[in-house]
Amino acid sequence: MKHIFTLISALVFVSCCFAQPFERFRQNQSYDHLSLIKEYQKLDEQFEEAKLISIGKSDMGKDLHVFLINADKNFNFKEISKGEKTVVLINNAIHPGEPCGVDASLKLSWQLLSEKSKWSKDLVIAIIPMYNVGGGLNRACCSRANQNGPEEAGFRGNARNLDLNRDFIKADAKNTWAFQSLYQAIDPDVFVDTHTSNGADYPYIMTLIATQHNKLHPMLGSYQKKYFEPGLYMKMNKKGYDLSPYVHTLNSVPDSGIFEYLETPRYSTGYTAQFHSFGFVTEAHMLKSFEERVLSNYHMLMSILEFSAENGSKIQMLRNAARQNSNTQKLFPMQFELDKSESKELNFKGYAAKYKKSEITGEDRLYYEPSEPYEKKIPFYDTYKAKKEIYTPYAYIIPQVWSEVIKRLKHNGVQYFEFRSDTSFMAEVYYIEDYKTVKRPYEGHYLHYDVNLRKDTQLVKVYTGDILIPTYQNRKRFMVEVLEPEAADSYFAWNFFDEILQQKEWYSAYVFEDRAVELLAKDPKLKADFEAKKKEDPDFAKDVRAQLSYIYKRSSYYENSHLRYPVYRMH
Repeated sequence: MKHIFTLISALVFVSCCFAQPFERFRQNQSYDHLSLIKEYQKLDEQFEEAKLISIGKSDMGKDLHVFLINADKNFNFKEISKGEKTVVLINNAIHPGEPCGVDASLKLSWQLLSEKSKWSKDLVIAIIPMYNVGGGLNRACCSRANQNGPEEAGFRGNARNLDLNRDFIKADAKNTWAFQSLYQAIDPDVFVDTHTSNGADYPYIMTLIATQHNKLHPMLGSYQKKYFEPGLYMKMNKKGYDLSPYVHTLNSVPDSGIFEYLETPRYSTGYTAQFHSFGFVTEAHMLKSFEERVLSNYHMLMSILEFSAENGSKIQMLRNAARQNSNTQKLFPMQFELDKSESKELNFKGYAAKYKKSEITGEDRLYYEPSEPYEKKIPFYDTYKAKKEIYTPYAYIIPQVWSEVIKRLKHNGVQYFEFRSDTSFMAEVYYIEDYKTVKRPYEGHYLHYDVNLRKDTQLVKVYTGDILIPTYQNRKRFMVEVLEPEAADSYFAWNFFDEILQQKEWYSAYVFEDRAVELLAKDPKLKADFEAKKKEDPDFAKDVRAQLSYIYKRSSYYENSHLRYPVYRMH
């Protein structure tokens, strides 16, 4: 009897101390932030191979966490990044209204730790349980109007109403600073961001966005398209899930064809691509049940872990080679456009798209008919071509006054030197000839685009404390993306240099009129150009202010710093 009691006590102890987290998703519910962190704390206490670590504060003031799983019980970030294991980083709830990855990652963590046979000891797995803490705390029933459950979920914006999946380059949010610190510390080989889709209706529960392969280093892009992605499709198929590329339709419905998403560095996988990580975004279908979405995410994450474990040495070798090759690379693509001349056939499963009269507007409205499924070939456009390329300099020079830019470069591991004395250099400089700006604020900024430059070579003054950034280093791709103003997500585009766009000195017309006469008399070429301009442009010929401005801007009185981009290039 005593032995039976001892056995029962042991079983109760095991059940108590190694209890599986309650699978709320089976009741159409998702974990709130407090309950979620408590579950990870329990796993931390139960398993020596796991640890929950605060990586900083969110904008809400709450801790932002990462949950590490490592068979060696080593949770030192620097040692993890320098070790031989393949590192996989999984990010959840960047949009807390899309929480299927939250519950899937908790289930995944329990399964890996409790059934260690499912878990390769050659992996280090890092999971951010809930990235957008502020949005996660802003829970309600109905922020996702098109989504089928759960009963309650968080909000897309963070505590500052920023979309954190547009913040990875500009780093306005504290969450982003914490993420960048973690990312740069552990240097993940593979990165995964979990989401829920919007858009068309179709049978697939899970669709996948892979980092656009033309933006990756060619060695990485080729491996991803030939091996990594097909490997994931095969693994998901064996698990009973048909997988499709994210259904980003060319026109209104999938029948017209779909095309690969281009994630610039403002997005999570666009950011991680700058550092040669393989990146994936899981997109569970919004209209499937929450339980189906969680389970599909669970199996998708498991498939990514399996492939990463099986091919870890190859993945690490390719990343190291890409880094070394990029260090000496001179020509970098800055802007991309979809190549519609190149596509491949995709065997797509869909629902018939139909139209009927809207009960609200009386006009035709789109709807999908699940009772009429189809399977047919549609075009899939997955190739982008560079429409703008730049040659990188030997080094960049940035005056110390642009401290917010320098702070972000340093935070992302860019190495630089400070000048120890005042001096001067001949350097290539840019002038901002033209640009466009969005009319309304976008993520707290007035984003610039379609930037046109004029180049010049000048003697520039450099002062003690200004910085010199050699481009031969592992962060080369990142620094080029943020420092070249024509890049889509450059620091110029995000308004970090807007002060240079405003002219500070001017003139009084009645005084400058006499000086302008003198300038034209002393400079025959200026006079000839001025007269030609008046003949060619009738509006200019009638505009007194435009004529004086024309002469002023071509004189030594005009400020040389106006529109001069304050990042200098040394060749």
